[in-house]
Amino acid sequence: MHSFILLADIAQRYRINKYPTLKLFRNGMMMKREYRGQRSVKALADYIRQQKSNPVHEIQSIDEVTTLDRSKRNIIGYFEQKDSDNYRVFERVASILHDDCAFLSAFGDVSKPERYSGDNLIYKPPGRSAPDMVYLGSMTNFDVTYNWIQDKCVPLVREITFENGEELTEEGLPFLILFHMKDDTESLEIFQNEVARQLISEKGTINFLHADCDKFRHPLLHIQKTPADCPVIAIDSFRHMYVFGDFKDVLIPGKLKQFVIDLHSGKLHREFHHGPDPTDTAPGEQDQDVASSPPESSFQKLAPSEYRYTLLRDRDEL
Repeated sequence: MHSFILLADIAQRYRINKYPTLKLFRNGMMMKREYRGQRSVKALADYIRQQKSNPVHEIQSIDEVTTLDRSKRNIIGYFEQKDSDNYRVFERVASILHDDCAFLSAFGDVSKPERYSGDNLIYKPPGRSAPDMVYLGSMTNFDVTYNWIQDKCVPLVREITFENGEELTEEGLPFLILFHMKDDTESLEIFQNEVARQLISEKGTINFLHADCDKFRHPLLHIQKTPADCPVIAIDSFRHMYVFGDFKDVLIPGKLKQFVIDLHSGKLHREFHHGPDPTDTAPGEQDQDVASSPPESSFQKLAPSEYRYTLLRDRDEL
């Protein structure tokens, strides 16, 4: 009985809800991306070899910096020497976050032009126009370095796709989603700015996402919308979906934050089932108990199926 309780605690702590589940830990930290490949000896061995590879690419010439892939988030470390506490902390952080950023390093004479004030870290965001950012904290403090790099590598508003939908669902947080056309970067920028302005304190209680209207037509249909209605903001609580008002209202101070607060307080759910709360009824207007049913969650269907992973399906499977 004691062993069962212990296993249940472990499963809850590490969000394990299917069997078998393979999770990767680096430096005592659980990686967000669990193994989703084949359960075969070869596939597992290839995965382990890949995870053991060096997460940091060493720059041999400073000219390489000008040819970086600027569609990615790049973190570059300039060090006097490789055998140093500064680099060991950098390498440790890179081993954890290399799925989210490209990590590069330069040493000695190669890095000297960039080390005018000592070893340093530079973040180069996606795009050619965005300015570089310099790390100003202690390079031997793992926690401070990790938090700074994570903030740069993991955007506040992430894109949800069919490839990462299951992974995001498994984080167990409701979704606040902007549905927008792929080429509508203006609406995305407005949404990103307002999330940063109004909802930074809600980070950790809800996932901020954006989705391609064309690719996610089905969830839009659930809330009686089509790509022609985009941009559309909605919350998926994994039970129901709730639609924000007119997209332009996102610019009203506090409006988007109130939408999220109403989710956490249960107000969105109550109002969908019973109509507006009494406090929201206009003076002189009679309260009405208007029964309704909000659309069911659409993204919950991206969660892992209990039948997805099976054992001994093929002879070479473990």
